[in-house]
Amino acid sequence: MAKSIVLFHEDLRCGDHQPLTEANAIGEVIPVYILDSKDPNQLGGASKIWLHHALTDLNQQLQKKICFLEGDPKKLLPELMAKHQINNLFCHERFDPYGIALQEALKQSIGFEKFHSFNGTLLWHPEEIHKSDGTPYRVFTPFYRKGCLQFGPLPRQPLPHIIPDKLTLIEEGCHLDELSLKSKLPWGKEIIQYWDISEQGAHNRLNTFIEHKLEGYKIQRDFPSQGHTSKLSPFLKWGMISVPTVWAQLNTLTNIPSKDLDHFKSELGWREFSYYLLHHFPKIIKENLNPNFDHFPWHEDDALLKAWQQGQTGYPIVDAAMRQLYATGYMHNRLRMVVGSFLVKNLTLHWHHGQDWFWDCLFDADIANNSAGWQWIAGCGADAAPYFRIFNPILQSQKFDKDGAFIHQWVPELAELPAPHCFQPWLTPKDVLDQANVKLGENYPNPIIDLTSSRDRALNAYSHLKSKKS
Repeated sequence: MAKSIVLFHEDLRCGDHQPLTEANAIGEVIPVYILDSKDPNQLGGASKIWLHHALTDLNQQLQKKICFLEGDPKKLLPELMAKHQINNLFCHERFDPYGIALQEALKQSIGFEKFHSFNGTLLWHPEEIHKSDGTPYRVFTPFYRKGCLQFGPLPRQPLPHIIPDKLTLIEEGCHLDELSLKSKLPWGKEIIQYWDISEQGAHNRLNTFIEHKLEGYKIQRDFPSQGHTSKLSPFLKWGMISVPTVWAQLNTLTNIPSKDLDHFKSELGWREFSYYLLHHFPKIIKENLNPNFDHFPWHEDDALLKAWQQGQTGYPIVDAAMRQLYATGYMHNRLRMVVGSFLVKNLTLHWHHGQDWFWDCLFDADIANNSAGWQWIAGCGADAAPYFRIFNPILQSQKFDKDGAFIHQWVPELAELPAPHCFQPWLTPKDVLDQANVKLGENYPNPIIDLTSSRDRALNAYSHLKSKKS
């Protein structure tokens, strides 16, 4: 029988796993996970916690036969294959710049004939989708509607869940706990209480969303207290459920309004678009896709940045969102745009600061989505929100948190302050504040910046940017 390593990365599942299926078909399967010390995008705090629990679940499914290693895969994998006379290495294809380079190096070192990779991350391979002139798309709607949905056959059907017949544990590995992924802070235990971090938990999440939340999704998804988002993003990021699995299940539905179904599918399309941009424009991880923004006059202010990070800006919807992020490893999608706009357009702090904070705090921190998303918010990316589109946090509260439920949940200092006063407490009469036990500047901050003047400052900076461009 052939001996094959199945190398796991962000595909921590046994369902719809082509490397696992292919390796099992030809013989002995040796599952390996390497915590890569050479990857320039080292995991953030929340990601480490999620990864620990996801690997615990996967290892249980694979009969505790995963070989856990830490170090440089380019060195470790050829050594393992030579020492144990392993015939093949099976894995899923990477789409990040470092991952692409790593897999090319592995092909060279172990031999092209021994290296087998498959697209298990995306519905459409980035090399398959292009404009009629052969160049990559830079605008979402034609990319998704014309490029993806009209590209030949529909995405493939998912493979069955599989536990290989012959699993082998090799002795070089360490115990999962030795990878030091678990947080030593109390936060590490508190943040997981909202999640079932398992492959079955991913499927349960999808089923619950379809049964209770998908109908009405197009409208209700914008209201953070309604819970009409899927919250599948961490499971998709870590590959605990595959996108073809989600897509195939959506295609079986006959009782969901097409407007809701199509809109949710388009959200999966945005995920595809982010990976597509990363593949074709890898510089977006740190460089502006639109080089004109290289001259934007960003400010540096540690106090403002800290207030934003800690949810102490004095703007309740911003603070509620930032506190939800820190407490749960997740933030509602509309609120990601609101807090992002506030950071880069009102505070004029560089989008890198937001990118870094989300990378550290989000369970779904994904190099493609995080980079493309922040460039979209800042106005410097592909199909970006125009810089002059500045989200007003007060108006966003009034429109999408009309009764203040989300603010009351995550900013307990304002729990007794009813809407609409809780949207802008600094304009609330003192007797109303006193009755709600709100003491501005003491138990809840005054606004750290004026919305009107900061908006004008940003627009002025943008006008100068446009004049330089011309």
